[in-house]
Amino acid sequence: MATDYYAVLGVQRDASQDEIKKAFRRLARELHPDVNPDPKTQERFKEINTAYEVLSDPQKKQMYDLGGDPAGGAGRGGGFGGGFNNFSDIMDAFFGSASQRGPRSRTRRGQDAMIRLDIELDEAAFGTTKDIQVDTAVVCTTCSGEGAAPGTSAQTCDMCRGRGEVSQVTRSFLGQVMTSRPCPQCQGFGTVVPTPCPECAGDGRVRSRRNLTVKIPAGVDDGTRIQLAGEGEVGPGGGPAGDLYVEIHEAPHPVFQRRGDDLHCTVTIPMTAAALGTKVPLKTLDGMDEVDIRPGTQSGQSVPLHQRGVTHLRGGGRGDLVVHVEVQTPNKLDPEQEELLRRLAKLRGEERPTGQFQPGQQGLFSRLKDAFNGR
Repeated sequence: MATDYYAVLGVQRDASQDEIKKAFRRLARELHPDVNPDPKTQERFKEINTAYEVLSDPQKKQMYDLGGDPAGGAGRGGGFGGGFNNFSDIMDAFFGSASQRGPRSRTRRGQDAMIRLDIELDEAAFGTTKDIQVDTAVVCTTCSGEGAAPGTSAQTCDMCRGRGEVSQVTRSFLGQVMTSRPCPQCQGFGTVVPTPCPECAGDGRVRSRRNLTVKIPAGVDDGTRIQLAGEGEVGPGGGPAGDLYVEIHEAPHPVFQRRGDDLHCTVTIPMTAAALGTKVPLKTLDGMDEVDIRPGTQSGQSVPLHQRGVTHLRGGGRGDLVVHVEVQTPNKLDPEQEELLRRLAKLRGEERPTGQFQPGQQGLFSRLKDAFNGR
C-alpha cells in the first residue's frame, strides 16, 4: 500500500466518519495555501486532501481497506477541489456546515393547523366538550400514502441512480471543483413514480372533513389555544401529521363582564331601597342567588359574591362575582310622593342642604391657578 491515509490524517483505522472529517477540517485549516504558502506545506495539503477523498467515500474506503488504492497512491489532489466530492464538502471543511448528501425522503411531517371555536361564558367557566369539524389533509386510502397507483411502485431514478443529486465538474481559479445539485428528473428524491395514484396525484394525501370531540378545560379565556397533538395536516408521502390548535373565542355575555377570573355586573336600585336596604335577586352562572344590599348603600359601592366567578384554569377555586350598585333618583313624583319626601327632608333637616365639601379638594381652575403660582 503506497500511502497510509489514516496516518496522513492522524486517525485510527477504526475512526468514524465524524472523526475523519474533524481531522481533515483541522489539518486543512492549518495547511491551506492561503494560510501557509510554503511549497512543502502545499504538498502536505494535497496529501491530506487525497486521504480525505478516499476515506470519506464509503466505497473508496472499503476498496482501500481491502488493499487497493482508489487514488493510485500518487498523493494527487488536483488543486483545491481534488479532495472534495461536491461543494458541500468545502462548506463542511471550512465553515462547519452540517449538510447531508443523498436523496431526500418523500415522507415529511405535515403542517400544524388552527381553527376558531366560539363558546359561551358558562362553558368557559366550568368547561365543556365540543364536537368540531376539521378540513385537513389525511392519508390517501387508495395508495396508503405511497403516491403510486395500486399495483405499481416508485422506481430508482435512472438519471441520478438513486443518489438524488447530479454532479458537475467545473474549473475555476481554485482548480477543479465538483458541484452537486438536486436531480432535475426526481427533484432530489432518488426515485420517480411512473404511474401516480389517480386519487392523490402522487402526493400520498387527500383533503377530507373529519369530526373531532374537543375537551374544553374550565377556566379558559378568550384567545386560549388548546393543542391536539397529531390532529393537524398529514405530511407529504403519508408523513406524520402536525398538530391542531383550537383557539377559544368567548362570546360577550349580556349581563356579566369578565376581568380575569372575576365577573362584574351592575344592578340599579331605587334610592329608597338603598336607604332602607333590600335583597335583589340575581341569576348567576350557578343559578338564582340574592344580592344583599345593606341600608345606606351609596351609588358606586360594590357587593362581592365570593366563589361565583370563573374557575381558575390552574389551581383550585374560583374568582368572585362583583356586583356594582347604582342608586337611581326618581325624576317624576306625584303630589303625594313629593309631600312625603318633603316631610322626610324636614325631619332630617335637609330642606336646604348646603353641601358637604371634603377638605383640600379644589375645582379645576383653582388647581391650575395654584400650579402656575408654584403652590
